Amino acid sequence: MLLASACALVHLAGFTPGQALAQDQQQQEPEADEVGEVIVTATRREERLQDVPISVTSLSQDDLNERGIVNYDGLAIATPGVVLNRASANFNNFTARGIATNGYGANLQSTVAIYLDELPISSNGNSTILDPSLYDVERIEFLRGPQGTLFGSGSLAGALRILTHDPDASGFDASALVDLGLMSEGSLRQRYNGMVNIPLIDNELALRVVGFSRHEEGWVDNAGTGTENANSLVQYGGRAILLWEPTDRFSARLMYSREISNPRDGSMENPLRGEDVRFTDRPDLFQSDMANYNATFDYQFDGARLTSSSTFSDYTGLFYVDLAGTYGQAFAFALDADAWDSTFVQETRLVSDPGGRFDWSVGGFYFRKRRDVDYGYRSNQAYLSAQGFTGLPDEYYNRFGTHFISHEIAAFGQLTYRFTPDFWVTAGLRYGSTDAQGFTEAGGYNSDYLTRAYFASVFGFPSPGPLTIVPIAAAEGVKAEESGESFRLSASWRPVPSVTAYAAVATGFRPPIVNAFAGRVSTIDPTDIVIPYGATSDNLINYEVGVKGNWFNHRLFANVALYYIDWNDIQVQANRVSDAVQFATNIGGAFSRGIEFEAMAIPADGWTIALNGAFNQAEVDDLTTQEAAISGAILGARLAGPRASGSLRVTYDWEIQPGIMANASVAVAHVGSFPNSFPNTPGRPLIPLPTYDETDSYTFVNANLAVAFDQFTVGAYVENLFNDRSVTYVHPEAFIDARYGRVRPRTVGVRIGYEF
Repeated sequence: MLLASACALVHLAGFTPGQALAQDQQQQEPEADEVGEVIVTATRREERLQDVPISVTSLSQDDLNERGIVNYDGLAIATPGVVLNRASANFNNFTARGIATNGYGANLQSTVAIYLDELPISSNGNSTILDPSLYDVERIEFLRGPQGTLFGSGSLAGALRILTHDPDASGFDASALVDLGLMSEGSLRQRYNGMVNIPLIDNELALRVVGFSRHEEGWVDNAGTGTENANSLVQYGGRAILLWEPTDRFSARLMYSREISNPRDGSMENPLRGEDVRFTDRPDLFQSDMANYNATFDYQFDGARLTSSSTFSDYTGLFYVDLAGTYGQAFAFALDADAWDSTFVQETRLVSDPGGRFDWSVGGFYFRKRRDVDYGYRSNQAYLSAQGFTGLPDEYYNRFGTHFISHEIAAFGQLTYRFTPDFWVTAGLRYGSTDAQGFTEAGGYNSDYLTRAYFASVFGFPSPGPLTIVPIAAAEGVKAEESGESFRLSASWRPVPSVTAYAAVATGFRPPIVNAFAGRVSTIDPTDIVIPYGATSDNLINYEVGVKGNWFNHRLFANVALYYIDWNDIQVQANRVSDAVQFATNIGGAFSRGIEFEAMAIPADGWTIALNGAFNQAEVDDLTTQEAAISGAILGARLAGPRASGSLRVTYDWEIQPGIMANASVAVAHVGSFPNSFPNTPGRPLIPLPTYDETDSYTFVNANLAVAFDQFTVGAYVENLFNDRSVTYVHPEAFIDARYGRVRPRTVGVRIGYEF
């Protein structure tokens, strides 16, 4: 549905208020003019959002439809303290609570874990990460703060959970949603979605199938390839879920999903060439193809529920990027990297039934991933011919294959003890080990192309003739291994039935990183940094207090959280200056402190006002002279997050006539500016980084109008009403010509939904 009815106003705000329960804990149905109760599974058990001692934002499918959110775009705006660093489609990272050194995160795992059901899909470092479709999901949960106890090594600053919808064996159901939009530049956006739910055996076996297709014309012109609207996107896929519930105690859920996302070029631009203009000799490609297979089995014992989830994922990604900006487009220099991931995840947990003084859960987790990457550094035939370079088998002057194998195994548990119905404490612990190892495969080669092209094009010293080719031998990297624990402690108190206060302390970490080019010396400048073997784990501890509640007979909901984070042994990316080789290492520490809040009010019948915001200060506070030299950081350097961000949404619902409802809404979002990196040049102490810059501080407005009939909904919308073109992303590295991303141009469109 595009329009939530008045009795589902809880969904309209984009986050999830809670409704107080009576002392007997019986659930109540919300009235049409009150905020309803929301259940989440952020702690791996079903709980009222109000009782969860974690900052959580939840979005239902109705929320996503009404806001026009089909992927990561829009999720950050609905979540206080979160920004999306989006270089191009399939090339983006979330930042929560300012915990990021830049928005790119080359060679590093994101500080926010992204889970598609039970599968972590954000462990790919700086390569492409699929931006999945968000149609027919059960719920989105964005957990802020470290979630290492229940969600493992990737959730340093938070976890985004995308929970797909279960089949329903009680009856047939189907839906469709079409979204057609036109950008101010004339580009057409087409989005088609459909779902069918088929009961195969009444109340026992059902199949749910979802499909989607998106074709969105771009808005950035590539002056190098001569292509207008080069960054068009073609994305399609679907999933099928089979649910069997033969008894009240046992269920089996089987899922297959596949999504293919093919942006035709990058979306970043170079303002010096004009607005919405980029330059590459060929399109930059950040393309993804992911297939997932999951089997989840549940068994209800007397007093506890056992869950076993097994997931296998097969992922292919292209990372093709023109690197000629490294040397001012003086000569042809590009990387074509093909990656294949094979991932297996097994989680088994036993969770007690609610009630009584104790709630507990225990479980085990196993993760194995193999990543194969074929690197091809290329020139182009025109440049090779112009310089008289010969001897290469093709246009690639450097080819080699690598693979990386990583594991994580952990045991975890959580215990809640209720001293009274209104005061309880929770303790959680996870202990695990991680390892990672890189391998260079035989059969690769390198040449002296880069050195000779540099001197020929930059200094005017041509050296035509055969290039010197050197084979690359097979090599086995050092195995990085670490083990340790994550913990969470919290205390919750309900002074009155409608208000819950909590205090919590929690830790998080990221696994060690191995560098693909470990031990390599620069062929251009042998005095430059020798690439280290990798980076050890970084870790943080988060101190937090918060209050969640509702007032005025459930017409006002609000929550607020204050936090202080101590981040140590920070994993950072560094760039070798001479040849732009990236590598991961560690530096001292930083802090982040701030406040987040959400509020939703129903001041009068039909009216809903939703507000969220965050204020944050995050900067480096521990740094040695050597760490400053290799990273470009300085004491007091800001981390890559805005000091202030937030959104305001006003919605009005009214009945046109019996059975026909209307909805109008206006949403205003603001994100403050933030730096794109540390201010100095890695490897060159005290020399300012030429690519250092800040994003714009920007504000944009969206508006919607929809009319809902019995099964049919029609809506019109405007995204970015005033066509704000502020810079939202600045790439921190010089190897690309186009380093700036902007707010998408104003788009006007219609959405048509139908529920059978």
